[in-house]
Amino acid sequence: MISLTTLRADAEALARQLPGVSLQAAAADLVHPGAAGRKRAGSGEQFWQYRRYTQTDAADRIDWRRSARGDEYFVRETELETARTVLFWADPHAGFDWAGDPGRETKADRARTIMLALGITLAKDGERIGLISGSRAPSLGKSAPDKLAEDLLASGTEQLEPPRAQALAVIASDFYDGVEAWRARLAPLASTCRNGVLLAVTDPIEHEFPYTGRTRFSRPGTALDRLFGRAETVREDYLGKLREHEQNLQVLAGSMGWSLVRHRTDQTGLRGAAALFAALEQLGGKA
Repeated sequence: MISLTTLRADAEALARQLPGVSLQAAAADLVHPGAAGRKRAGSGEQFWQYRRYTQTDAADRIDWRRSARGDEYFVRETELETARTVLFWADPHAGFDWAGDPGRETKADRARTIMLALGITLAKDGERIGLISGSRAPSLGKSAPDKLAEDLLASGTEQLEPPRAQALAVIASDFYDGVEAWRARLAPLASTCRNGVLLAVTDPIEHEFPYTGRTRFSRPGTALDRLFGRAETVREDYLGKLREHEQNLQVLAGSMGWSLVRHRTDQTGLRGAAALFAALEQLGGKA
């Protein structure tokens, strides 16, 4: 598993190459000064616009400097500033914390790096970040990424407990448990997290299936294994089932109103972070 120092450094490097994420929340769980602007009037510190005074406004809301320019009274409005909660989860299964080559990152480590890079970017924009089913509440501010990094490396839980309030969820796994199993696991979470992203991280060897001859396959973390005398004879069948699984996973994400982002560990981490960034932007625009 990646060290905390390396995770933080790699994620910071990715975050510096990403633009700010603006999540346009229709409703917010928390309103506080200094959060991300929502391009409409509301509670905040930044000036938004002037509007004409109405009888329902208190007299002390009148902006006398602006009103002195004419015969009408004007009220100074500030921009609504809110924080959106974004929750992350990395599959703790041993099969996800695996790489097809000793010199390559494991799927789980790449997922952690990408998610933390997004967390750093979100925190800088005033959003609240945390872990799904984590032991501490999501947090704001400069210390939030440090807390998220520690939580991502802590012993994870397979439980996907729905948060108490609405949030945007990012679920990272290879999703090899099967679509129906994931449908059952994600359904309760999707009832609270109406927007979310499935980040499917895989190893290139899982797509290439380069095996020939007598080969024993096993699943990390389990006692499951199977021996093939000529592994090349099952390659086409395997690749066909993989394509079918990927299509079913896409359908599952769409049925929940979520997005699916695919990433391979032979691609750059920036490519995966940028794809996840784009998915978050699109979800924010739908809110």
